Amino acid sequence: MKRSLEVADIFRAFGPDYREIHGSEMPLRHLRVMRAIEVCRTADLGGHIDQCDCCGQQRISYNSCRNRHCPKCQSLEKERWLEDRKKDLLPISYFHLVFTLPERLRPLVLRNQKVIYNLLFQAASETLTQLAKDPKYLGAEIGFIALLHTWSQTLIDHPHVHCLVTGGGLSPDGQRWISSRPGFFIPVKVLSALFRGKFLDHLEKAYESGKLKFPGKIEVLKGGPAFKKFLTDLYQQKWVVYCKPPLKRAEQVMEYLGRYTHRVALSNDRLVALDGSQVTFRWRDSADDDKIKLLTLEAFEFIRRFLLHVLPDRFVKIRHYGLLSNRGRKRKLLRCQKLLGVSIKEETEASPKETWQDLLTRITGIDPRVCPFCSQGKMVEKGILPACAISTADRIPQYTGCPP
Repeated sequence: MKRSLEVADIFRAFGPDYREIHGSEMPLRHLRVMRAIEVCRTADLGGHIDQCDCCGQQRISYNSCRNRHCPKCQSLEKERWLEDRKKDLLPISYFHLVFTLPERLRPLVLRNQKVIYNLLFQAASETLTQLAKDPKYLGAEIGFIALLHTWSQTLIDHPHVHCLVTGGGLSPDGQRWISSRPGFFIPVKVLSALFRGKFLDHLEKAYESGKLKFPGKIEVLKGGPAFKKFLTDLYQQKWVVYCKPPLKRAEQVMEYLGRYTHRVALSNDRLVALDGSQVTFRWRDSADDDKIKLLTLEAFEFIRRFLLHVLPDRFVKIRHYGLLSNRGRKRKLLRCQKLLGVSIKEETEASPKETWQDLLTRITGIDPRVCPFCSQGKMVEKGILPACAISTADRIPQYTGCPP
C-alpha cells in the first residue's frame, strides 16, 4: 500500500538545499525543528526490533523525535493532556473566544515573537479577568485555558489566542457560584476595545524598555515619532474578538480541546501531492462559506511558511488562568464542585502511568502488540537498534505506530 505524503518527505527532499541557501540566516530553533522532522521514526534516531512469539516474523519500529512541531508526534501527547484535563471539567457551559492581532502588527510580531506572543497572552487574560469581575457583566472569578495559534489555513502568519472560558465563576467571597446568562458571556465590542487598549499599552511599554527589535523592513518604526504614529493608527482600527456559541456538554468541551491544543501549522492529512518541486495541500476558506480548496506552493515557500510557526525555545503555548491557574486550582475547583453539587470522589493512590501501547489501543482500538502478520501472536522486543544502525536505503519507517 502506498504511504501517504508527509511534511517529513518534503523536508527530506528539499531541506538540505533550503539550508544551503538560507541556513546562515536561519534561527537555530528552525534548524533543530527541520532536523527533528526529517529524522522522526527513521534509523537516525534508532529504534527496536520486535518478533512475534507465534509466527516468528520481525518488525522494526523507529523512535519518534517528540518535537512539538512534528505532525507525527502530537496524537498521544494530546490524549495524555486531555486525560489530565477531564478532572477539571465542571457541569456548566463553556465559551470559546478568539483574540486576534491585526494584520498590520504581523511584521513586528515575526521579528519579536517571544515578546509579543507573551503580550498577546497577557492582554487577553487581563481583558477576560477584568470584565468577568465587573458586576455589570458577571461579578465573579472565572477560569479559562488559553491556546496560542500563529497560522492561517494557508500557513501565513496569523497570531491569535483561543480561550475556553467557564460560563460563570466564584463570587468574590467564594461562597456562591455565579452563572453567566444562557448563551451570552460579555459583548464582543467591549472585549475588543479593552483588549486593544491593554495590548497597545503593553506594547508601548515594551518599546520604551527596549525589548523590541526593528531589523530589516520595519527599521522605520525604530524612531519614537514613527512608533507613536504606528500605535495611534492601531488604536483607531477595530480589533477582532470572536465568541462562539457555548459548549454545553463535557464531550463537546473535550472535543474542542482535542481540536486545538496540540495542533501544528499543517498536519500530514492536509497534504495532497508533491509534484516535482510543487507542494499541494488542502485549506478551508472561511471567507467563502468554509469551502475546502487546494493551494500549490513551491517547496521552498512551503518550508518557509511552515517555519514561520516554530515557537521560541521553551515558550509555553497553553496557559491556565483564574480558577484553572496552577496556583490554587485544586482548592478552587473543589469549592466550585461543592457549590455546583458535584459528587466528589475520594482520592485514591495514583494508578501507574498508562503505557503508550495501552493508550494507543484505547484511542484507536488497534493494539500495537498484536502481530500484524498473523494477528495471533504478540510482538516481543528482541533488540535495541542504536541510532543509524540501519542502512540509508531502509530509512523509510516500516511501522507508523508510536514507539516509547
